[in-house]
Amino acid sequence: MTDSERLSAILAARPPLEPGHVWLAGAGPGDPGMLTLDVLSALGQADVVVHDALVDKAILDLAANAELVFAGKRGGKPSATQESITERLIAFARAGRRVLRLKGGDPFIFGRGGEEALALVKAGIPYRILPGLTSAIAGLADSGIPATMRGVNKAFIMATGHAVGTPEDLDWHSLARTNQPIVVYMGLKNLPRIVASLLEGGLPPTTPAAVIASATTAAKRIVTGTLATIHEDATEAGLEAPAIIVIGDIVAMRDALLSLPGASRA
Repeated sequence: MTDSERLSAILAARPPLEPGHVWLAGAGPGDPGMLTLDVLSALGQADVVVHDALVDKAILDLAANAELVFAGKRGGKPSATQESITERLIAFARAGRRVLRLKGGDPFIFGRGGEEALALVKAGIPYRILPGLTSAIAGLADSGIPATMRGVNKAFIMATGHAVGTPEDLDWHSLARTNQPIVVYMGLKNLPRIVASLLEGGLPPTTPAAVIASATTAAKRIVTGTLATIHEDATEAGLEAPAIIVIGDIVAMRDALLSLPGASRA
């Protein structure tokens, strides 16, 4: 049996996407190679794929027989409202279509997958969750930054930087006092305010920091610095969203790994 035949056999054994069902799936951080086999199988079965802006075209091309419905969901860009998205998912399912709701990363990590699942439950629509690799894991690893490192940290925090300055904002002072690395999603626009809050919370200005833009893709760019300099560093480099911000001693591991004799990264 060839490798292609083995892969086809694995995909054929995956659960079927039934008419009238909705699967909420994570497309991973960008690189098509980081798709799970479940999501790859779903792309081949779906009649309609409702996708976010961050899903790579190469991934969408795998849904050759599906109608593609753009939902937006990219910071600062036009997007459909969450209510209209869930309404369309329900309408497609009630029309007997096999529906794949495809999000960047993982649907349950800052992806509103929980809201959509709850709406499907209330509407009586059968659904399934297909997890995806989130950028706080895959994006860091792909950039040579371990999310955890013995002797460096015992936990790490995933936070959203989207709500800075609003009543829903996080207590950044408390996060600073944990002395654990923080990975910030959707925070590039608010990076100066995040930095200021973490410094006020007691995090040293020399704390290593990085911004990773377009993680895992061919367009990936990485800037490293310190908490005190990272906003200026990222601005000078012209980094743009989508990007994740990493703050903590784990960032220093990137330079350590790349500086070792014999170090080689593809």
